[in-house]
Amino acid sequence: MHGSPEARALHERFPAIDLHADSLMWSRWVGYDLHARHEPPLPWAAIGGHVDVPRLVEGGCGAQFFGLVSLPVGQRSGLAAVIDQQIDALDRHIQVNPAKLALVRTAAEVTTAGARGAIGALLGIEGAHSLEGDVEKLAHFARRGVRYLGLCHFSANEACFPAYGRGRRDSDGLTDFGREVVRRCESLDVIVDLSHINRAGFLEACAMATKPPIVSHTGVAGAFEHWRNIDDAQLRAVADKGGCVGIIFCPKYLGGDGLDPVVKHLLHIISVCGEDAPALGSDWDGFIVPTKDLCDVSRLPLLTDALLKAGMKEETIGKILHGNVMRVLASS
Repeated sequence: MHGSPEARALHERFPAIDLHADSLMWSRWVGYDLHARHEPPLPWAAIGGHVDVPRLVEGGCGAQFFGLVSLPVGQRSGLAAVIDQQIDALDRHIQVNPAKLALVRTAAEVTTAGARGAIGALLGIEGAHSLEGDVEKLAHFARRGVRYLGLCHFSANEACFPAYGRGRRDSDGLTDFGREVVRRCESLDVIVDLSHINRAGFLEACAMATKPPIVSHTGVAGAFEHWRNIDDAQLRAVADKGGCVGIIFCPKYLGGDGLDPVVKHLLHIISVCGEDAPALGSDWDGFIVPTKDLCDVSRLPLLTDALLKAGMKEETIGKILHGNVMRVLASS
């Protein structure tokens, strides 16, 4: 078990919710078993093997958002089917042991699952290219339990343009289809996720928002300047609409390895827009090498210890771990 008794007690009070892990991509590709306890297959937990149900329990987690990924470049058809296949994989995992893993959609369902000892599995799509230009596919995914839609990934799509990648256009905001997607998300209670999108589209989506948006996995430029990281105006735009921002655990975007850079990014969010905005957005099981101290989900209480060491109040840590995401889920 990782973490101090104090940290583990905080996780009992505030079961952690992480906004983004790509584990179901590996389930679809190589049959990755969420119920088996894994060791990362490569040194320093490179690439994958970061998340499974036993280690979610060890890490004091109540729920995990699983990102649903389809190829953001090259392939232009069959993208929606790839999303369905990952949801199918989750369905199979749940059928194997429904006492340990449950599909949840709402804050109340997260709490109910936790009360019976199950990890809540939440779903989010990474990139509107998966809609294949058809907004009605969003309603289909919402019926299957999807709770957020990332408007962009690493390439331009029918809705918007990336912060970096193929088809980048820094001055262009959302397309007409993108604005339709944002409106439809809100009507379906699908949270708008602003990870990866360019600044113009990001700010336009926030200006349109009538429900809280999120940034599921990102760093912040005020802590470390990088194309992947969002600036203070973007932070305020999300916070002003009641949303939250999940900090990624990738040293490349944090500006260094270890727990201190993660703490620095979280503290910067608080300094800019208050304690109701920061959250966790690991990007575990994505194509990242996570910081060594957080090389898998079982180690999450180590971050809680680092926040305690930094002098953060327990109630503020509780918001980062649990409360801010639960508020957004309850508001959408």
